[in-house]
Amino acid sequence: MEELIREQDRVLKGDVIALEIQPDHVRLFAEFPPALAVRKIMHRIKGRTSHELRKEFSWLSSRLPSLWTRSHQVGTVGEMSAETIRRYVEAQTGK
Repeated sequence: MEELIREQDRVLKGDVIALEIQPDHVRLFAEFPPALAVRKIMHRIKGRTSHELRKEFSWLSSRLPSLWTRSHQVGTVGEMSAETIRRYVEAQTGK
């Protein structure tokens, strides 16, 4: 999963600052060009990872109707520093 997310990040000319993957949750802190819509970024990341994981692990197709939900939560760096957010994401391992 991490490799696939980082690959899409490179394709979209983004920069992963922090990434934590849990069995039912992914936290991604990244910077992307402002010309890209968040909806497009999420669509590409979710679409590519789902396609590749289902291709590699065929049992996912029969056990899960959908690998991802349509929802996502997005925030921007404003009053908190990027370093604070990066530390938060990295601290979520295993929670």
